[in-house]
Amino acid sequence: MMHQTILSGSPTVSDDRDVHLRLDGLTKTYGNSVAVSALDLSVPKGELVALLGPSGCGKTTTLRMVAGLIQPTGGRIVVGSNDITAMPTYRRDMGLVFQSYALFPHMTVAKNVAFGLEMRSVPKAEIERRVKEALAMVRLEALAERKPRELSGGQQQRVALARALVIRPSILLLDEPLSNLDAKLRDEMRNEIRDIQQSLGITAVFVTHDQVEALSMCDKVVVMRAGKLEQVGTPIDVYEHPATPFVASFVGRTNRLEGRARGDGTVDVGPMSVRVPGRPGGNVEIMVRPHRIRLLDADAAQGASGEGTNLLSGRLTRVTFVGDLLQYQVDVGGTEIVVEAASDHGRGIRSVGSPVALAWRVEDTMVFGRSA
Repeated sequence: MMHQTILSGSPTVSDDRDVHLRLDGLTKTYGNSVAVSALDLSVPKGELVALLGPSGCGKTTTLRMVAGLIQPTGGRIVVGSNDITAMPTYRRDMGLVFQSYALFPHMTVAKNVAFGLEMRSVPKAEIERRVKEALAMVRLEALAERKPRELSGGQQQRVALARALVIRPSILLLDEPLSNLDAKLRDEMRNEIRDIQQSLGITAVFVTHDQVEALSMCDKVVVMRAGKLEQVGTPIDVYEHPATPFVASFVGRTNRLEGRARGDGTVDVGPMSVRVPGRPGGNVEIMVRPHRIRLLDADAAQGASGEGTNLLSGRLTRVTFVGDLLQYQVDVGGTEIVVEAASDHGRGIRSVGSPVALAWRVEDTMVFGRSA
């Protein structure tokens, strides 16, 4: 259950239990510009961890420093007990899957997958066996002799994944590998990557700006902003107990309202009074996720009132059909609040202009302090 009081916003990190990858004060600057700032992170062995954040937050720079493609300005990268900060990429025992797939167009699928093994001088018979196993893992055995141009986007992504895994890396690094796929293929590949990662027990770091990918695939989510960690936690922790307003709004949709807390568990937001968890004081920002709000007919609102429920009256200003959801925009005393509800085959859609009521549990209200 969400029960949010004013938080300091300091990020939490994983404990050192069976840590496989550790970043200590990892920093990257370009002149006066700081891309990554003193980042500390511990990744236990066998976990899939997402680096999540908007463009320019430093997540891809962090991944490339771990891979050895970018040299850090400061800090350390430790795998097991070994400091690999200065180690060249080819010695790091890491498999990389890029957004662009980076397949060799003149090579067959089998040759693409075999390339890393050939560079390591693995015996030919061993290469053939391991390539066959890797292609079976991603269900591409029948396409071994095709060229990349003869494959769909999803198939090319599977080849890139097989090529990264065939070398049996200690760590798998994935840089937005699903961003070029359509929605249905992204869903399929999310499940496939997660299943393979779990079956192999491999430690993996996954860069994405897509909250759904991070929440649905990963053991831990690392939310980044402007080169710094905002929060580290399980998907449920980050979604239900965001440490900062940025995390709350980036990881999931939310309504954001500014107000003045009275110190008695209520916040004045314009003409509205909203009850919140705890007894914050001063200027605050409150947030409520759209799917946690119930949209009621105005004449049925009184039945929803109660000690643990916020109840507000408003007027419906817009209805948007988005497939499985209906998004309602409601004007409440000059403030717009968005509500999401199941579309139910298009039945029961309320008319724009109709009076409505909004109800949500007090415990579903997130509260954050803000400056005056």
